[in-house]
Amino acid sequence: MPGEAVTLQLGHYAGCVGAHWWGLQAAALRTPAEAAELRAAALLRTERAAGGRETHTPRLVALELKGGVGALRPGGAGPEAPVAWDGEVAAYLERASAGGSAPRDAGSRTEDASSGGKRSCGVSVQGASPAPSRLTVSQEVYSGGSVRLWSDYLNVHLHPKSIYVIRQYMHDGDCGCLEAFGQGESLLQDPGCVEELEDRLHFYVEECDYLQGFQVLCDLHNGFSGVGAKVTELLYDEYSGKGILTWGLTPVMSNMGDSQKNFYRLMNTALGIVHLSSHSSLFCPLSLSGSLGIKPQPPVTFPYINYDASLNYHSSAILAAALDTLTAPYRLCSSQGSMMHLAETLNFSGRKVVAAWASVPFPALRGCSLPDTLCAYQQDVPWKLLSSCREQKVSCCFAQSVVLRGIGKESHVSSSPGKQPTSPLHACESTEQVLQHYLRTAFPGAFSTSHVLEQPCNTLPPYPQFFSPLLTRQGFLLEKPPRFASAAVESIPVLAALQSSPVLHVLLYSLYKDLQKLNTRRWASFFSAGVEQGDFQEALQELRTLSQCYETEFEADESEDEADSD
Repeated sequence: MPGEAVTLQLGHYAGCVGAHWWGLQAAALRTPAEAAELRAAALLRTERAAGGRETHTPRLVALELKGGVGALRPGGAGPEAPVAWDGEVAAYLERASAGGSAPRDAGSRTEDASSGGKRSCGVSVQGASPAPSRLTVSQEVYSGGSVRLWSDYLNVHLHPKSIYVIRQYMHDGDCGCLEAFGQGESLLQDPGCVEELEDRLHFYVEECDYLQGFQVLCDLHNGFSGVGAKVTELLYDEYSGKGILTWGLTPVMSNMGDSQKNFYRLMNTALGIVHLSSHSSLFCPLSLSGSLGIKPQPPVTFPYINYDASLNYHSSAILAAALDTLTAPYRLCSSQGSMMHLAETLNFSGRKVVAAWASVPFPALRGCSLPDTLCAYQQDVPWKLLSSCREQKVSCCFAQSVVLRGIGKESHVSSSPGKQPTSPLHACESTEQVLQHYLRTAFPGAFSTSHVLEQPCNTLPPYPQFFSPLLTRQGFLLEKPPRFASAAVESIPVLAALQSSPVLHVLLYSLYKDLQKLNTRRWASFFSAGVEQGDFQEALQELRTLSQCYETEFEADESEDEADSD
């Protein structure tokens, strides 16, 4: 059985992704225990509540700024006492409890924790209450327009040790925000802050039977990149030999015209990548933004999702589905695989940065076999890059970890017994063999590990209903649009991969070139927050060195041509 992991959420967008991720864990608890392929205890702690009822809470430490925790109580103990869910899902309301608390719309903002708000934070699913038999969902409820904080759609209870509010900075506003890398680093040099963090970490670590390591979800675009740099350094020093998997998260940015914010974002991102990767077993930038550099690019699109890229509620849901799939290898009930094992299959030759790819949902026709589905994508794997870089024309990678979920074990059967297989994929004897053969063909010479799970990614509320009407309730494709309004999508198949790939040379080297062109003397305020010019120049060279780890002959020639043109 896999060991336990402690998760850290550093920043508000990390909280957005985390809220959806914990919601996916809660939905998965409704799966019968004998059918579960992912061990819930890898991420969740189990307690006995009054009456002997089993409850689950995330093994989580979340750092947030003042004003950023919404409906959670000031002490960080999670939502107020749960109330019964007894309404239509379309309305998404909670009935008043005996105490007479008023019903709350799932998307509205409640009082902030700092003001002592006393409202509940969504549906209580601690005890894995049964799902509604049929979901009929109003698009208005799931538009996300009224959702402002991640606590608005957090539907699990948190332990009192989970939330640590940093009161020196405000979550929102024109001033007093955590904007620069140096500010974040300085926070973790405060003995009081370090003591708080260590106390919370020790609490979770000491109750683990076997600690695999730490999952760090960290905002990359703001001062939390500096917080993450110091947190991963602390974990690296204090928990030697344990895995540290860090996800650098960036929302789709809408203020690219603001030159100061754009410069700060670029600097935070570059410094964050260098420092976070140096103290992590594996580091992966995750974003639906088309670019992390100076020039804006359109956000990532998905053929069967109609999402609003400006809503963190939407973009973070897609990243959470990918994250839940990417982390499956070290949460499998049937495997002894660990976080360190996953990292070591990908981070050789100094390549500690990996790129994420995902197909959300995986485009499988209802009733169609896996070989038939993959044969339709012989030239291009049907996934999108989630690491903010332009995709290369030629698919290649050094190593990869691939997970396909939501596909039945019988899905490899596509022809009647006795008939000649129509392709090598159809001759495979299991879904695992089908996927392995497909990957060997699509990525010749790459080291590939793969897993196929029957357990899909659950998309029950409060996951947004932004799916195409071409999807069934189980997330499979229909051949033609339904004549009547379709029911809500309750689950989806997902294909996702972590790759050590030459595409990372493009991402890292582009950031290096963007920073080289900037006149850093114009932004003295960034450096006055604590980053020395010499340290920055050293980090810039480390970024270039890191990019060279992913260079192929093609990229080397291209880099020389660009250098000549400069």
